[in-house]
Amino acid sequence: MKTIKPIILIFTLALLIMGCEDTKLSITVYETSKSGHKLTQITNFEAEATNDTITLLPNKTFQTITGIGGSFTESSAYLLNRLSKFNRTKVLEAYFGEDGANYSLTRTHIASCDFSLNNYTYAPVEGDVELQHFSVKEDQDDLIPMIKEAIQISKEGFKIIASPWSAAPWMKDNNKYVGGKLLPEYYSTFALYFTKYLEAYKAEGINIWGLTPVNEPHGNGNNWESMHFSPEEETDFVQHHLGPKLEKTGFGDIKILGYDQNRDGIKEWVDAMYKDENTSKYFAGTAIHWYESTYDVFPKALQYAHNKAPHKYLIETEGCIDSEVPKWKDDNWYWSKESTDWGYDWREAEKKYLHPKYAPVNRYARDIIGCLNNWVDGWVDWNMVLDRQGGPNWFKNWCHAPVIVDPEADEVYFTPLYYTMAHFSKFIRPGAEVIGLENTDETLQVTAAKNTDGSIAIVVFNEGENNKTFNLKLSAKTVAIKIDEHTLQTIIIPTN
Repeated sequence: MKTIKPIILIFTLALLIMGCEDTKLSITVYETSKSGHKLTQITNFEAEATNDTITLLPNKTFQTITGIGGSFTESSAYLLNRLSKFNRTKVLEAYFGEDGANYSLTRTHIASCDFSLNNYTYAPVEGDVELQHFSVKEDQDDLIPMIKEAIQISKEGFKIIASPWSAAPWMKDNNKYVGGKLLPEYYSTFALYFTKYLEAYKAEGINIWGLTPVNEPHGNGNNWESMHFSPEEETDFVQHHLGPKLEKTGFGDIKILGYDQNRDGIKEWVDAMYKDENTSKYFAGTAIHWYESTYDVFPKALQYAHNKAPHKYLIETEGCIDSEVPKWKDDNWYWSKESTDWGYDWREAEKKYLHPKYAPVNRYARDIIGCLNNWVDGWVDWNMVLDRQGGPNWFKNWCHAPVIVDPEADEVYFTPLYYTMAHFSKFIRPGAEVIGLENTDETLQVTAAKNTDGSIAIVVFNEGENNKTFNLKLSAKTVAIKIDEHTLQTIIIPTN
């Protein structure tokens, strides 16, 4: 019998090895976990082969990502001004630097909100319908400097959505900051109010990308600044006043996003906004919040809104862990089912199921993944920075933020929520397209997007109590990956 010559044997083995390498998917893995990883690059992620597979379908595309980020509030800006220059810069670099979360979509308030130091309006003079006394001076100490410094840090830039919580009290039927409706005789004045704001901020070097007519038009239980609109009233205001005013004053490219409240009520709003060509002309999209539930993403509502206006934006403009005083330097709490929200104590009995105790990290990761998998193209967190009390907040409506600070001690605490946000904002960039996938393990929450540079970012969340393994497959290439319990992973497949 003939024997294989050594040189032929070596060549054959080399071909086999090369063939194996050709079928192995090249990836980079970043991980945040209850065990202590914080957006840590993992090198030992491989596992034994498993029957469970996440198959990527890059040719099946959905919405284009507008951006992911957080909100500029007076409370956050005030706190940053009380920190040392080193820590102030550290926080802003962490949010807007390329080595940080690299936020690409943000929001801010027009005049005061609950996360302001006090009530204020840019139009303080009653009856000033031409707004000759309009001024943003209240923003010039804290809020405007924070935004401008973020602009300087961000290399790619970011979009800003601006929302009023209320018109000036004298424009409303109750003459108060809280509650009430905009009087019809002041619809034109309030539209002018927006253009004055845009001009004032532009003069400061801040360009606003989008507007919502008002934050939470259903109100907020008459607790802090609010102004009520019905779907038809807001549509009328946009169609006949705000839209034409922006168009006439050179701000026609500003994106108007209607609604700006909880997802469960979105149907009646998109039905009114997109009733016909005339009503929908000036609406660029719909803004939504998550407070109806700490757990339910409301996929059917999101799908309905998308199908009603498939070429319009659908952006989550606000969400946070509310009704809680932040836990200071206690990472474990953010991974534990101790968090509640407003509805846990106050919701009517038949809707209590929407407000279970649920880990804060889980709440963020689950919601962002669920939104991206149901046509949402932007996701904006609420306050970027709060203090150990969950403020400052003139109404004492204490909440959490991804970064908590102690200005007296000049200390900064990056909570696990900061790293959770960064898993999405850092790696899923504006212009990315959400892509299809098939996942055989329903206990793993997964979303994926293909960036404009060709790289693919896959976010996998294992909120369970057990380690998992899965094969990640793209075309003919596969890699086996292990994900521990209570772990969030972002997997990057580089540009081909």
